[in-house]
Amino acid sequence: MELDTLAVTIGKNITRLRRIANLTQLELAEKLNYSDKSVSKWEQGNGVPDVRILVQLADLFQVTVDDLVREHDESKQIVPRNARKLRRLIIILCSVGLCWLVAVAAFVFIGIAAPSLRYLWLSFLYAVPASAIVVLVFSCVWQNKTVRIISMSVMIWSILACIFTTAYVCGLRQNMWLIFLLGIPLQILALVFFVWWKRIRLFKHKD
Repeated sequence: MELDTLAVTIGKNITRLRRIANLTQLELAEKLNYSDKSVSKWEQGNGVPDVRILVQLADLFQVTVDDLVREHDESKQIVPRNARKLRRLIIILCSVGLCWLVAVAAFVFIGIAAPSLRYLWLSFLYAVPASAIVVLVFSCVWQNKTVRIISMSVMIWSILACIFTTAYVCGLRQNMWLIFLLGIPLQILALVFFVWWKRIRLFKHKD
């Protein structure tokens, strides 16, 4: 990338991110301990900030330095990390909320269609592993290790709880608690898998 093109690209990115952050050129300059004339020069593509300033800008706007120096499609604007996390949280909450909406709908409609049917409250119990599966899928897509491990653990133990409770209310009560012993090896296998998968990805990255 030629220097002039790079300067224009960086200038556009700084302008866009500054406006997203609702800052004036003067306010941005004060945060960087620079003059507003320097900020104006960068945004116009008449100069390139040094590496130290690029790092400061990246930290300030919650993006990467790569986001600052690369050209982006106008239809796909740079999203700061904080905004990205908030958007992902909203997506997860809406998806989990949908699981519980289905559980409530099942409880209501089955209760209307078959009022004599007992244990309708089980639909809410089944919503727990369903929610954990939804969170697990999103955490795998977004590569969030901590959330992935937690959601996997919740999924394992809540599924076992669903099996135990369903069997219990159906009259199969003798030694059903033993089913929870399955959770121990499953939990260990899940942890081993995630550690192994992380190492495989590190090896691939090195190659």
